[in-house]
Amino acid sequence: MNAAPRGGGAEPLLLGVRHHGPGSARAVRAALEAAEPRVVLIEGPPEADGLVPLVADPGMRPPVALLAHAVDEPGRSAFWPFAEFSPEWIALRWAVERGVPARFIDLPATHTLVWGRGEDTDGEPDTDTNANANANANADADADAGQGGGAGAGEVRIDPLAALAEAGGYDDAERWWEDVVEHRGPAGGGPGDVFAPFAVLEEAMGALRETYGSAGDDRDLVREAYMRLQVRAAQREFGGGVAVVCGAWHVPALRAKAAVAADRALVKGLPKVKADLTWVPWTYRRLARAGGYGAGIESPGWYGHLFAAPDRPVERWLAKVAGLLRAEDRMVSSAHVIEAVRLAETLAAVRGRPLPGLGETTDAVRAVMCEGSDVPLALVRDRLVVGEVLGEVPESAPAVPLQRDLERSQRRLRLKPEARERELELDLRKETDAGRSRLLHRLRLLGVEWGEPARSRGSTGTFRETWRLRWEPEWSVRVAEAGVWGTTVLGAATAKVEADAVAAPGLVGVTALAERCLLAELPDALPVVMRILTDRAALDADVGHLAQALPALVRALRYGDVRGTDVWALAGVAAGLAERIFVGLPPACTGLDRDAAEEMRRHVDAVHGAVGLLERELGQEEERVPDPTAAGGIRGRWRRVLGVLAGRDSAPGVVRGRAARLLLDDGGLEPDAAARLMGLALSAGTPPGEAAAWIEGFVGGHSGGGMLLVHDERLLGLVDAWLTGVPEAAFTDVLPLLRRTFAEYETGVRRTLGELVRRGPGERAAAVGAGPGIPGFADGLDAGRADAVMPVARLLLGVGDGPRNGTVGVGA
Repeated sequence: MNAAPRGGGAEPLLLGVRHHGPGSARAVRAALEAAEPRVVLIEGPPEADGLVPLVADPGMRPPVALLAHAVDEPGRSAFWPFAEFSPEWIALRWAVERGVPARFIDLPATHTLVWGRGEDTDGEPDTDTNANANANANADADADAGQGGGAGAGEVRIDPLAALAEAGGYDDAERWWEDVVEHRGPAGGGPGDVFAPFAVLEEAMGALRETYGSAGDDRDLVREAYMRLQVRAAQREFGGGVAVVCGAWHVPALRAKAAVAADRALVKGLPKVKADLTWVPWTYRRLARAGGYGAGIESPGWYGHLFAAPDRPVERWLAKVAGLLRAEDRMVSSAHVIEAVRLAETLAAVRGRPLPGLGETTDAVRAVMCEGSDVPLALVRDRLVVGEVLGEVPESAPAVPLQRDLERSQRRLRLKPEARERELELDLRKETDAGRSRLLHRLRLLGVEWGEPARSRGSTGTFRETWRLRWEPEWSVRVAEAGVWGTTVLGAATAKVEADAVAAPGLVGVTALAERCLLAELPDALPVVMRILTDRAALDADVGHLAQALPALVRALRYGDVRGTDVWALAGVAAGLAERIFVGLPPACTGLDRDAAEEMRRHVDAVHGAVGLLERELGQEEERVPDPTAAGGIRGRWRRVLGVLAGRDSAPGVVRGRAARLLLDDGGLEPDAAARLMGLALSAGTPPGEAAAWIEGFVGGHSGGGMLLVHDERLLGLVDAWLTGVPEAAFTDVLPLLRRTFAEYETGVRRTLGELVRRGPGERAAAVGAGPGIPGFADGLDAGRADAVMPVARLLLGVGDGPRNGTVGVGA
């Protein structure tokens, strides 16, 4: 291809590129500077032409993306991402800075969004982010030089870069692209040189199109017909001087001579839907192919570095790596950087590459800075090779009212969206932290899971919350989709909760909504949820459902107390729910198979924990709860229910064993009585499988059963004697249960139990320090020794010597 004449030329200047390729971006900038076209046409949705001027706004910082979504169905959306090293972005910037018109010429989003409706290209439901992936794949992914047209059913999907790399003797398409494009020196010798890479790439793509055609994707044919029509219209309007920036795969089709009538026939009658477009922030992580983006690249952070580095890219890159590792307390000096540079250059020479690429620098980092370990290298890949950059868009960009309200809340609460995952510790006694908590909980109700609750590594108090935050581009779609519920986060969350409560299929779902409603502090939605909850609780007779609902209700009581919310109505519902569980639980534990029995054991555990908390909360609300005398005795009545379960032969062994253990831990069962129950359960008349299930319920799980056996010789002896007496024919049946039970113990506990069994009954008492009375225990509490550890225990729990200030102790 010869140099295009400045400002003219009857034939359009076709600049075929690889999306998000820094080499293509540099070549496009040089070609536009040399050709000085009168108009720049870019692959993308034409509805975004009005958004082009925002490219020059100081508040616009890539990576960003054009977001198109159906007005009546915001969840149906498509993205067109741009990085600072994307050739299309460079073309947009060049045109805006010089006052040259820039237009998008791909198939309009109004067709793209509806064309794939009902189809499923990735094997998952075509909704939400799946629709984004599908529409985006149709609109963009198949158009770059590294991703061929999407194949139809039974067709083979080709990767043009891989085909060209294989022809060039490379087994890695990324490495081939680096060698022939990214490491190519600056063009010189004359203005015609800047067009040479485009001519070569067009010739290569032409050969591939002759072999593969459209790769079985008819959508490419329609898109290319529409683009040809737009190019012709621009030529008529501007009289020449047209530059087109598009995926190199499409260049041969745009160069081909096709009848206007044929092109119009291809695009006639396409389905369409009303669409809105705007700019949204994007991230390097979502530019990566591993993030699910079809036209993605392997290493956005590396490509961004190659594009931005003014000189010596390898040295600058390895200096970045050293800085990251130092920040993570790795011992990396300037000598390491120098040696890594030398090794990368040597590897490039040995491998016959013009310059060290990502492979050589990665190998050098692993060998020199990471001492051969892939653990710190994984951090380098995540933070630098892929990167954690989040773009920004100006406030003047179009947005739904809900998005604007969210942005105001983020500024007010100083909660900036970031692409990098970070932990956020909140103290709900502080107004700002409480506001952050409310915002994150409300967004989760709207499906915007910007923050994910995490277990706190510090205090376990109810005034503390820990969140893991990471902003993903699809949250912008979720916000647009949630705009149908209201114009503010509070109003939208309220309307969404009310609708979800009405549509909830059962009591458990409504109970979970009540808990989340309190966490999000939605006072207008709470009465609606409470009314539905009361109705569902009155009608639901399934003990399993009631047992699942009670813990969430009790947690809601605690959260409401921490946030100062009046939850007396919840307290009454919880008390009534508990009473119905007490009445219905024993009959419900009859005639259960193994899986149902295990599920019922989990329900018993959950109710036991909830009853302890409920008694405390009802004690604080006893003036407002009907029948305060009954409320005060809830733990006592629960103990009686556990007693019935522990002694009922018709109940499954795992439930009877768990009931006995809970009674023993709660002080409702004497050790002698517990030993008697175990003796009965492990007697010769009990089937081995039922006896093993009883053991699993009594000492299994994470309830400290192993330590109980360590310190109570009598219980250990009973288990030992029963196990040695199990018939050989039945042993293989009970072995899985026993293995599951004892495998959950810590290694030290298992070792101690094995040692005690090896010593035999005569030596166990001395091993566990047995005293008079119960083996392994003294007659009474040693108050002096207990007091000695209290300061350390309070320090560990964060209690201190004063009031607990909402901190929950070990038993909570």
